[in-house]
Amino acid sequence: MKKILVAVLGTVVLAAAAVVYVVTARSAPEAEPLKTEHLTLAPGQLFFRSTTNGHVGVVPLANPGAAPKYSDLKCDRFAVSAQTGMCLAVRPGTLPAVSDFTVLDKNFGSVHKEYVPGTPSRARVSPTGDRVYWTVFVTGDSYAATGFSTRAGVYQLANGELEKTIEELPVAVDGHRYFAPDVNYWGITFAKDGKRFYSTLGSKGKTYLIQADYDTYRGQALRENVECPSLSPDETRIAFKKKVGEGVWRLSVLDLKTMRETPLAETRSVDDQALWQDDQTILYGLDNAVWAVPADGSGAPRQLVANAASPAVTR
Repeated sequence: MKKILVAVLGTVVLAAAAVVYVVTARSAPEAEPLKTEHLTLAPGQLFFRSTTNGHVGVVPLANPGAAPKYSDLKCDRFAVSAQTGMCLAVRPGTLPAVSDFTVLDKNFGSVHKEYVPGTPSRARVSPTGDRVYWTVFVTGDSYAATGFSTRAGVYQLANGELEKTIEELPVAVDGHRYFAPDVNYWGITFAKDGKRFYSTLGSKGKTYLIQADYDTYRGQALRENVECPSLSPDETRIAFKKKVGEGVWRLSVLDLKTMRETPLAETRSVDDQALWQDDQTILYGLDNAVWAVPADGSGAPRQLVANAASPAVTR
């Protein structure tokens, strides 16, 4: 289908931020050689990406103020679940941008490596560790006036199936099959059964929370103005960023049964796909640090790790 010229402003803002983030992070010089160690995906750890040098670091989840340990692995986005890790990193000097994703085992060994066109934006691992998924920004789509759009894809470890984009996912909006040339998806999050998943669909200046079934490959819109969903461990709620102004988002939680939204105590704009540490706590990257905030709207944000982004936890 021929794509027409339609700009999705939210996607453009995200894309520009992602490109600036990757370029500046990779160009920052290291003050001194970093001492690296062999890391493992042991339980009770908080992993992150160092915003100083790009290396994957780790601290005890129970003591995030402890001195970090660092791997020699460099990523632009990092994720982990069960016994699987995921590193998404742009290849330096590639124009247009190309990113590599590396699947890691519990001993931080590479078990699969693949490339996808685009600049890293989001990365996640399914709760059972059998799938990895990502979002990248790409250039060259004719409908994007600024040249930016998104690709969200899935890789299955069990059979090696690679789906570089879910752009052709059939979706119903207001009960009718939705067709538009400018459809973009970003921010995938899977349920434990490996079938149900959620994502953002952006089109014609709007965003929708999509619930879909991976086996039947069908989806439906549940709600407008929901971006970068993250399913809670108990699978009853979605943490997301809600647009409250141009380039401004408020972290919130959506109850999937009642559809009630709860704004979180973090009142600063958060451009991140939030992570559930557990059923009570939300983690996210903001202002060059990893933060935590209660998932019920109470309390206040607290900084966990400085000079860090892309939090990931081993439960």
